[in-house]
Amino acid sequence: MNAIVTALTPVAPNSALRSAQPLPTPAQLRARMPASAQSLATVKYGREAIRAIMQGDDPRLLVIAGPCSLHDPDAALEYAERLANLASRVGDQMLLVMRAYVEKPRTTVGWKGLMYDPQLDGSGDMASGLALSRRLMLGITELGLPVATELLQPLAAGYLDDLLSWAAIGARTSESQVHRELVSGLDLPVGFKNGTDGGFTIACDAMRSAAHAHQYFGVDDHGHPALIQANGNPDTHLVLRGGHGGPNYQPESVQAAVTALRSQGIQSGLIVDCSHANSGKNPLQQPAVLEAVIGQRLAGQDSLRGIMLESHLFDGCQPLSPELRYGVSITDGCLGWSATEDALLSAAQRLR
Repeated sequence: MNAIVTALTPVAPNSALRSAQPLPTPAQLRARMPASAQSLATVKYGREAIRAIMQGDDPRLLVIAGPCSLHDPDAALEYAERLANLASRVGDQMLLVMRAYVEKPRTTVGWKGLMYDPQLDGSGDMASGLALSRRLMLGITELGLPVATELLQPLAAGYLDDLLSWAAIGARTSESQVHRELVSGLDLPVGFKNGTDGGFTIACDAMRSAAHAHQYFGVDDHGHPALIQANGNPDTHLVLRGGHGGPNYQPESVQAAVTALRSQGIQSGLIVDCSHANSGKNPLQQPAVLEAVIGQRLAGQDSLRGIMLESHLFDGCQPLSPELRYGVSITDGCLGWSATEDALLSAAQRLR
């Protein structure tokens, strides 16, 4: 049989499709913006306290509260100051940790977060975004307030992970092998959210994977390609955030999650995200979810060890525009400070 061979002309890469802008390495940014002794003490305390709560050794409730995403440094620090003050009033019953998200996952397109676009104009000044994100987290931890964030881009983790006391892996990335490998080398507690369908299987698989040692392709602190060897992270847990079928913070859903975890030999400490599908995407319903969680704890469900709140200085959200209202989210809607403070004070009193 005769074969017809067609000669292919090599095609030069189309350089118009992409370009590259150099960024500082994680080591360079850390050297330029080192953590103070106060920040390091806050990080250490936060990690140890969260581990103790999630393992059942500390009876307090973990509360991760803050804006859906940070976009205004002044508003973020004002929120942090208020949360730090509140922490001193509820600290006998709660450990308050500030949600400081600088990356925003997008279903299609949109603003990707402070790290990527700090000017909010599509200019993509990521070098400034990395520095601003680190500066904000330094400022928050210097107030004595532990910091939590979502780790979305694995290559960005090295710029900030020394300042984190807790991290989340989102519902859409819990299935990602790359994120599971990343978590296996982090020296901090990490929550995997249940899948967008509301099921627990993906997150349970992620927790088991992250607990094991991995060798994986990555970059070192100096930005060089490297084989990373991670020993495994024993401090992972499940975050219930509801799903397409509705909420999953009710007693039957919580018990189903506990049963699923225990059947696989995974520690059964749970965090309930009071937002997303658990609040019907209505931020003002978050206090009702918190009340339900407190009720279950008081009824003896000791696997419920933490909650998350999307909270800012003022209620709701606003579209990204040249004229932004101070203290209002530009991504998902948030619960305002007044309602947040009332809800947490009430919950602390019920727990007492």
